[in-house]
Amino acid sequence: MNFQKPCTFAKLMPRLKDSKSLAKIIQNLAQTRQLLQGKQLHSQLISSGYPLCTFLTNHLLNMYSKCGQLDYSVKLFDKMSQRNLVSWTAMVTGFSQNLHYFEAISTFCEMRIAGENPTQFAFSSVIKACASVGLVEFGEQIHCLALKFGFGSDIFVVSNLVDMYSKCGVMVNAYNVFQEMECKDEVLWTALIDGYAKNGPFEDALSAYKNMVKEGIGIDKFVLCSTLGACAALKALNFGKCLHSVMLKKGFELEISVGNALTDMYSKVGDMESASNVFGIDSDCRNIVACSSLIDGYVEMDRIEDALSVYVRLRRQGIEPNEFTFSSLIKACSSQATLEQGTQLHAEVIKFNFDGNPFVSSVLVDMYGKCGLLDDSIRVFDEIENATEFAWNSMLSVFAQHGLGKDAIQLFNRMKNEGVEPNAITFVSLLRGCSHSGLVEEGLSFFKAMEKTYGVMPREEHYSCVIDLLGRAGQLKEAEDLINKMPFEPNAFGWCSFLGACKIHGDKERGKLAAERLMQLEPENSGAPVLLSNIYAKEQQWEDVRTLRKMMQDFNVKKLPGYSWVDVGNKTHIFGVEDWSHPQMKAIYDKLNALSGQIKVAGYVPCTDSIPLDVDVSVKEKILQHHSERLAIAFALISIPSGKPIIVKKNLRVCSDCHSAIKYISKVIGRKIIVRDNSRFHHFSNGLCSCGDFW
Repeated sequence: MNFQKPCTFAKLMPRLKDSKSLAKIIQNLAQTRQLLQGKQLHSQLISSGYPLCTFLTNHLLNMYSKCGQLDYSVKLFDKMSQRNLVSWTAMVTGFSQNLHYFEAISTFCEMRIAGENPTQFAFSSVIKACASVGLVEFGEQIHCLALKFGFGSDIFVVSNLVDMYSKCGVMVNAYNVFQEMECKDEVLWTALIDGYAKNGPFEDALSAYKNMVKEGIGIDKFVLCSTLGACAALKALNFGKCLHSVMLKKGFELEISVGNALTDMYSKVGDMESASNVFGIDSDCRNIVACSSLIDGYVEMDRIEDALSVYVRLRRQGIEPNEFTFSSLIKACSSQATLEQGTQLHAEVIKFNFDGNPFVSSVLVDMYGKCGLLDDSIRVFDEIENATEFAWNSMLSVFAQHGLGKDAIQLFNRMKNEGVEPNAITFVSLLRGCSHSGLVEEGLSFFKAMEKTYGVMPREEHYSCVIDLLGRAGQLKEAEDLINKMPFEPNAFGWCSFLGACKIHGDKERGKLAAERLMQLEPENSGAPVLLSNIYAKEQQWEDVRTLRKMMQDFNVKKLPGYSWVDVGNKTHIFGVEDWSHPQMKAIYDKLNALSGQIKVAGYVPCTDSIPLDVDVSVKEKILQHHSERLAIAFALISIPSGKPIIVKKNLRVCSDCHSAIKYISKVIGRKIIVRDNSRFHHFSNGLCSCGDFW
């Protein structure tokens, strides 16, 4: 029949004398989603005065629901003088299928109040609604009701129950329901495997897949994609390759969802060659999901140039980035402190209207903080309308990195006033901020309040932060007492912090103990013997210094060379101590010599104690003058215009003499200099440093 013209129904009306014929037509319109024709038929029924019985109205309810017109369904339903079980089921199912989950749940409850006993379709729909909104407790009640009405073995109800428990993370219940079902189909197996793949244990997802194959259940692309997700989480490359071969045999390789899952799996296990090959199989597979997976994989492998090249390719192909794309790329800029690329990505974020996304904004806060631009970090944070827990923690971490303990405490108080609950990460940042600012009492107060007030159990990293807090403040006995009372052995960071404090405050005995423990934990780490050697050198115990260096040679423990780097344009320039390899080295040394003369006139006096060598003072002064951070600063001064900030990064702790020299350099040249060492940022301006000489 042709249902394209309104008049067609008018001509048909005399011939359609029974409701069954009309119901069949409405059912066909519902299945084919012909909303306009359905409305036309409905209007003809009304205008002709045809009696709309409950039977026909139920079909109209279903038709409008399937076409996504719930407003019409609700109006019809409200006008019904008589409703039956089919009427209620149609409404519950319609709400659930159209993503109106809370309405589906409330309608189901009204249905029970009306005295109707739900069908398996009503149960399946309301369970799906509970899964989608995470109402697991209500879902458990529905589960009990389904058992009461004898649907405990219905495959549709059971599959939805397993899916509901899986999506709500209650895998024990999902497994128990799964086990109680004698005849299991592919939908039921897929629901269980998908639950394990998303919630863990991931090994159980692989085991379930193997059992599914043994049972001879048909494997489709959905269960393969879910199992690939578990392989990605476990970094189970060989199992993932086996699944890849199954996909090839079944001809799924050109399916978009399969291409996405394979690209993600290979990227997460670090096999970027295979990930790139899958990505390039078919142009349809190159969507934003696959692109983001590939970018994230390159970022995790520290292959930032490759990640950026993928971004350029996707833009050339007209693929629009999403929040995950930007988050991965900006995170990469944070880890490598590449400001130029980070600011360009920020411009892209604004262009694609993701600057209001709280997650992307949080990563930008972190990126600007790690690149040294504290003011930009604060500005981005202040522009976030509904700051998430992640955003607050990002800003707290930035304040800690820049040694701004008081600012971190003020932000923490704002965070509490906003009703955001602190977590373990929050307190790591707070304690580090207090440590770098000498706020001992405040830090200890936060440490004590963690479990008592906020219910956050202190972990190794929190104890290590308190060791660092006490050590930097010279309270070495208190730090040692804490170590002895800890519920577990300090980690490498804790012992390294304690050893560094012993070096700063000249405590040889405690330093020796800390060095021994650190060398036991990390025998390949040169930090322990070097710091202990510095302690001995400060006491002019040169024989002990030589003994330690001989031990390092015997065990092939090499001292980590100090180097500094600065970004000029799109290139990173790296400098070592007394480095003559740079093509502009003559100009750099000329600038450095001129600066040395200027700062001495301004009052700079070299601190040769920081050189742990038994050589003449003049030699020590020459070594200090050519430290890597000074070479980097000299190069920056001849290369970076005065309007741009000078940001130098260093892989080791800045020495006390360089710290003093850079203060004077900032004074004589009248420019702000930002130096990031291995633990924090120093902002030098007009002869002063933001750390207040406490670092």
